[in-house]
Amino acid sequence: MRAVLIVARRELGAYVATPVAVVFIVIFLAIQGLLTFNLGGFFARNQADLVAFFDFIPWVFLLLIPAITMRLWAEERRLGTIEMLLTLPLTQAQAVLGKFLAAWAFCIAALALTFPFVITVNYLGAPDNGAILAGYLGAVLLAGAFLAIGGAISALTRNQVIAFVGAVAVCFLFAATSYPVVSAFLSSALPWLAVLARRISLVARFQGFVRGVIDPRDLLFFASFIGFWLYLNTLFVKARQTD
Repeated sequence: MRAVLIVARRELGAYVATPVAVVFIVIFLAIQGLLTFNLGGFFARNQADLVAFFDFIPWVFLLLIPAITMRLWAEERRLGTIEMLLTLPLTQAQAVLGKFLAAWAFCIAALALTFPFVITVNYLGAPDNGAILAGYLGAVLLAGAFLAIGGAISALTRNQVIAFVGAVAVCFLFAATSYPVVSAFLSSALPWLAVLARRISLVARFQGFVRGVIDPRDLLFFASFIGFWLYLNTLFVKARQTD
């Protein structure tokens, strides 16, 4: 575990040492504020809650999280520092987990900075803070799922642009499968595939948390999903270590 924490601290230091952290957080807060209170019709609905905030957050994550993960391994391979990293007394799995935890901690920090939104809705009304807390837990798990996908895609290439586009595409597949138009299309062709698509949809699982329901099956799904992609990430790093 000590090796994992060393890698995580190294990655967090890299975020802090560049403008990436500030730019990401500012853009994230600005977009979420605009979507929640303007485009989300917060004041028009005359209801103090963060439903609009959580409705938009998967799609904001879809674009911003790949911007974080695209450099995790692609930059290491482009600069040739991956060989130095993997010659340290740690395994590929520890390196993968350390980088993932650093990126996840960064996303959690960005989410924590949206606390003024919670204060605002509590000032304006009497929201269900239990449901809001469950929604934040779901957002943390959703961010972890997108990060795990992005890290695995980043390990496949040394080009950050390709890593970004690939991560967006794969995350979109797991996000959009629960939407009616996708379900209807799949049901007309392969009904069993439509059922499978709904079950593996990240957004469908996330919506349960938004409703204030913390289902152990959803927790197990996200844990398994993240673990699977971290395992793939480890395999990809090992396979392309000498590229």
